[in-house]
Amino acid sequence: MNFQEFTERYRKDIYNTIVKYVPIKEPKEHYKIMRDYIDRQGKYRRPALLLLTAQMYGASASDAMLPAAAQQLSEDWILMQDDAEDDSEMRRGKPAAQRLYGWVNAVNATNTGHIAMWRMIKDYMLKAGPEKGNLVYEKFYDMLETTVEGQFVENSFIHDTKDLSIASESMYFKIVDSKTCFYTIYGPMQIGALVGDGKDKDLKMLKEIGDPAGYAFQIVDDILDMTADEKAFGKKNNGDLFEGKLTIPVLHAYKSANAEEKKKLDLIYKKKRQEKSEDEIQYIRRLMTKYKSIEYAQKMADDFGKKAEALVKQYKSQMPRNEYTDLLLSAMEEMYVRKK
Repeated sequence: MNFQEFTERYRKDIYNTIVKYVPIKEPKEHYKIMRDYIDRQGKYRRPALLLLTAQMYGASASDAMLPAAAQQLSEDWILMQDDAEDDSEMRRGKPAAQRLYGWVNAVNATNTGHIAMWRMIKDYMLKAGPEKGNLVYEKFYDMLETTVEGQFVENSFIHDTKDLSIASESMYFKIVDSKTCFYTIYGPMQIGALVGDGKDKDLKMLKEIGDPAGYAFQIVDDILDMTADEKAFGKKNNGDLFEGKLTIPVLHAYKSANAEEKKKLDLIYKKKRQEKSEDEIQYIRRLMTKYKSIEYAQKMADDFGKKAEALVKQYKSQMPRNEYTDLLLSAMEEMYVRKK
């Protein structure tokens, strides 16, 4: 069994747990908006990582189901907010929520997901007891707090700064540290370990593994945004370029460009999404081709991914010896060897 197969094993249980906490009731139109992203179902990587490490550290899938479902629900409502903030076109193969229901209704619906998520964590705490329950709560809180901080840094660049001349890879990795490494990789793994019998040393080890895995995951995501099959990826190509996000390919192309090219890139990136033309986006893509920026990003992702795999192998003797430990290597590979 690989990590994808492991994820599919628990998909139905995770989804059923979520919909129990977010039923469609009156006013139905409101609840249907939040259920839209829930019912589309994402990749479920984050809750699967949580379930994997929970069982690796001696818990049952049942023990970890509420935190895993809360993890997935957090993604569902956060993505709905992100899409509204960025005015994204598509999510999970369908029009983004704010384009279907309006910005106000979409953002208001995310409050339902947010409330239900914390109710799940509360119910987990009652079930697990105050000591373990509080450890999971604090880690979950820290993860989301850090994610929101990273979102602020990213939004500040997209909507206020819009200046590639002062951007850098260090700024990019600061955003990725919070929005991807913590939230997508080592945060869920640490929460899972806490549901089991993981200790502080285990949490530190999982963070050390999760940092390069998160960098690899995000850089691949940047590449797929421009190159993936839209149907498989669930989003329209070049969304990051229209939205003006910082990505490794953009930063590399800008750094490599001559003065005239930099000037044109600056003019494009200072525009709002709705003001950018397809020709302008294709100009950026041509610069990336000219300077082999996607190849540069792919090598960086591969290097980070291989580092995460090497760390799993290095620390394997310090991990519990069971089938889930072997699956962790497959999970880290899944973070950067993927097409969607």
